Amino acid sequence: MRLERTSFMRRFDTYLDAVKLPAQPILEGRLLRMVGLTLEAEGLRAAIGSRCLVINDDSYHPTQVEAEVMGFASGKLYLMPVGSLAGIAPGARVVPLPDTGRLPMGTSMLGRVLDGAGRALDGKGGMKAEDWVPMDGPVINPLKRHPISEPLDVGIRCINGLLTVGRGQRLGLFAGTGVGKSVLLGMMTRFTEADIIVVGLIGERGREVKEFIEHILGEESIKRSVVVASPADDAPLMRLRAAQYCTRIAEYFRDKGKNVLLLMDSLTRYAQAQREIALAIGEPPATKGYPPSVFAKLPSLVERAGNAEKGGGSITAFYTVLSEGDDQQDPIADAARGVLDGHIVLSRRLAEEGHYPAIDIEASISRVMPAVVSPEHLRGSQRFKQLWSRYQQSRDLISVGAYVPGGDPETDLAIARQADMVRYLRQGLDESEGLDRSAAHLASVFGAKANG
Repeated sequence: MRLERTSFMRRFDTYLDAVKLPAQPILEGRLLRMVGLTLEAEGLRAAIGSRCLVINDDSYHPTQVEAEVMGFASGKLYLMPVGSLAGIAPGARVVPLPDTGRLPMGTSMLGRVLDGAGRALDGKGGMKAEDWVPMDGPVINPLKRHPISEPLDVGIRCINGLLTVGRGQRLGLFAGTGVGKSVLLGMMTRFTEADIIVVGLIGERGREVKEFIEHILGEESIKRSVVVASPADDAPLMRLRAAQYCTRIAEYFRDKGKNVLLLMDSLTRYAQAQREIALAIGEPPATKGYPPSVFAKLPSLVERAGNAEKGGGSITAFYTVLSEGDDQQDPIADAARGVLDGHIVLSRRLAEEGHYPAIDIEASISRVMPAVVSPEHLRGSQRFKQLWSRYQQSRDLISVGAYVPGGDPETDLAIARQADMVRYLRQGLDESEGLDRSAAHLASVFGAKANG
């Protein structure tokens, strides 16, 4: 049957005019039941990914909730709500929304904090839309992408010197809880050379959102940043959208020729949101409770970052990956390592010793470093890691006095240079050291004696 437009539908008319979509007759369905997080509806046809409005017309509890079509079977649609379902009752109307999910974009987003649907969370009012774009960005032919050929200064000495980042690279920050991932992201935000910074706070504690913006990001960095926040108490679909939305914002500015820094905290929460949705609609679990769709979603999100075609912009992306129980073989951590261009592992032992940033140099790697640094810099980095690893292997013997000096020249040199290496790896939260200075500092750690 044909649904007459009511007051709540008229607010979509302006949007339809903006995206130049013709209004179509709207057919409504009915809500059959709710199982877990999933709504089942019948009586309407809608494509996967399209949005619907679930409307309860009860005069005592009038309620409207947006939902997205996630699947279908036997004449039924399976929908996932974006918000709370309080007040929704059996038989509620289900009305497809007459748009294709286009999002407003523009420079007015800079300095703003948004949710996963693009709504402002900072109380500064609406934003002027310069463009309307779909959620899925354009696919770049991998053969046309500009190769990663220049280093990116992130302002953190041990990363600049030992794990040099290339512009357009995608790295993971792997760690358990409470070892400084968010603080390290904040340092990168303040010190990295980038035109635009896009921060995605996905599934984190609500308290941390404000703390990150006010205490870690800071007033100066927020001016060139867009923050998309979807805390842990949001619906899983909203968390999923927030990760896709911040990636789409980064793509938009990259297509404008900008060099973008994308920071997402965390990729694990994105995967967990997809797991909740997939299990709710009946997908069977596979690896440690994660359905196969989770491992399909990860590369489809991560591959959107990187360089554009030659002469275009870039997206350098850092994704935090939460290793449950500090297990580096966690399925999400293992899958993320396979699709990223390097990984930086944070050590709980170092954090407990007050060593910040708590980067485990032995377990970390930047796969593009050989292509973006000089041969001398690369040799110095390899030499540093060799001596650092040699000291760690003999650490227990040295600490109890069982090692006899002169037994091994490499270990003797590692002991002699240990204090200098520790000073090189440590850095204050408000300290910044550029790429050239980090390389020069690395060379000075050893000197002629170490190189010989």
